[in-house]
Amino acid sequence: MNLEALNISVGGVAPLLILSITALVVLGLDCFWPSNRRSSLAYVTVAGCLMALGAAWRLWGTQEAIFGRMVVVDNYSTLFTIIFIVGTILTTLLSVGFAARMGFDIGEYYALLLFTTVGMIMMAQGLNLITIFLGLEILSISLYILAGMQRQRFASIEASLKYFLLGAFSSAFFLYGVALTYGATSSLDLEEIARAVGQASLTSKPLLLIGVGLMLIGFGFKVATVPFHVWTPDVYEGAPTSVAAFMSVGAKAAGFAAFVRVFSLSLQPLAPDWTQLLWVIAVATMVVGNVVAIAQSNIKRLLAYSSIAHAGYVVVAMVASSAMGTSSVLFYLLVYTFMNLGAFGVVLALGHQEEEVLLIDDFAGLGRRAPALAAAMALFMFALAGIPPTAGFVGKFYIFSAAVQSGFIGLAVIGVMTSLVSVYYYLRVVVVMYMREQEGEIPLAPKSVPANVALMIAAAATLALGLFPNAFMAAASHFMVAMP
Repeated sequence: MNLEALNISVGGVAPLLILSITALVVLGLDCFWPSNRRSSLAYVTVAGCLMALGAAWRLWGTQEAIFGRMVVVDNYSTLFTIIFIVGTILTTLLSVGFAARMGFDIGEYYALLLFTTVGMIMMAQGLNLITIFLGLEILSISLYILAGMQRQRFASIEASLKYFLLGAFSSAFFLYGVALTYGATSSLDLEEIARAVGQASLTSKPLLLIGVGLMLIGFGFKVATVPFHVWTPDVYEGAPTSVAAFMSVGAKAAGFAAFVRVFSLSLQPLAPDWTQLLWVIAVATMVVGNVVAIAQSNIKRLLAYSSIAHAGYVVVAMVASSAMGTSSVLFYLLVYTFMNLGAFGVVLALGHQEEEVLLIDDFAGLGRRAPALAAAMALFMFALAGIPPTAGFVGKFYIFSAAVQSGFIGLAVIGVMTSLVSVYYYLRVVVVMYMREQEGEIPLAPKSVPANVALMIAAAATLALGLFPNAFMAAASHFMVAMP
């Protein structure tokens, strides 16, 4: 075997290696660390993430296929790597205090967060369908365990089982689709698949048609689009809140990273065919997510249906199938990481002992009792609703603009209308916090400096990306999926 032809580059996968080594170090330290100082493992996790972030930053501008074209390093994968690592850092900081309070402040928790991030990066860097599948499995298996970390709670075990079943369906559909696509194109390399697909129409190869359809279903399960969203709200509700927060941003961003690369790169010649199907999925996802969210009284279920709706907005950008569409996907997933993790972070800051405050009515009077937390929650609700001058408004503006530029005016109008519907349930939380009096006392969790730092970072980024989006979007215009 010619090793030179494989183009082995340790530097290209340095973030992935650093995170894996850090996870092993955390597991090793956990064996000797005093039980009353387990929270310190969170700082080891954050230190490893910061080193991985530095390694990712050094890859900026690199564009090459490595390890026998199984992995690609380009600005697209580098930006997603940064999004994943930032999400992991914020989740880890938010978990300090909460994990101890809920009884899962152990090394395995932090190690699994890191291994999940490794899977996410593999999905974003995958230039071969096998690499993407391996990343999907590493991510999924880690999340199954994380969802069931609170073993003493039946709801947590139920969430783990349901997420496992969802993941099994997702993996089965995706892998079967990969097999049929290989049968039709004789390759698993995304560039070679693109060449093969460009030589034949979709209708002339029914095997390819079925394969593409099955991969679409697999990705649909992973990013929770309608009708593949079943059980997603149950999983969010039952899983530990910090894990639900991590799932809502990390797993979704990783799913879309691979989704966009596969469909916009290898299946781009078939865009006129798959955009019609995605158009229907986008509309159904936005409508179902936003309408059902109105009836929710539990904040975690509200954020779960909200995340389904936001997946619909991202699919709108995919339907646009243009440079601006891809750039807006990147921008929106970045801002969604900050505003959704921030909203979950406020939920984590409420409650005491092993009890959480999850009913929206229990937020009554929060504006008086904890003005800083209430202000942060209001900011994140405004951002998720897409109200200016927050980053959420700018993200939706770019997505709907991309749809209009590509001629999907009707889809953009439906997106705006469903976004207006979302304003009702997001502002309901704000109204309850500031305009209702709480009959009893709202329990507040003991103050956690790391969690407060994470909330401040999320709030600052939500505002900064809304007020000064031009610099990021100018750079994002160069983040198009490119073959080395």
